[in-house]
Amino acid sequence: MKAIHGGKAKNDRIDSKKIATLLRGGMIPMSYVYPSHMRSTRDLFRRRMHFMRKRTELLSHIKNTNSQYNLPEIGQRISRRCDREKLGESLINRFNDQSVRKSMEVNIGLLNYYDEMLAKLEWYISKNAKQ
Repeated sequence: MKAIHGGKAKNDRIDSKKIATLLRGGMIPMSYVYPSHMRSTRDLFRRRMHFMRKRTELLSHIKNTNSQYNLPEIGQRISRRCDREKLGESLINRFNDQSVRKSMEVNIGLLNYYDEMLAKLEWYISKNAKQ
């Protein structure tokens, strides 16, 4: 309500009038309350999205570090596990600094873990969501 109301005075009467005006004008969308038996699945989907974002951050970090050190493009899609395995140690050994190599090793290890975990999570969701 602070963003909508621009005056100095703010109280329940002003807020209720503003909300009533918005409701009459159709400016507030209808809300949907999830059924209680579906909430846990929805929360699991939200958790999956959190893990996907973390995985994407790792992929971005690898690509940004590669460009930060002015190295040629990796050439293959490192988002795919099979492509990462084809590159193998060459993905890590392209960096001269030992600390950067360790950072890339950790990133790749986490990517592999996220891939396994997300595959299991998606399998679980697909089995339970069909019920």
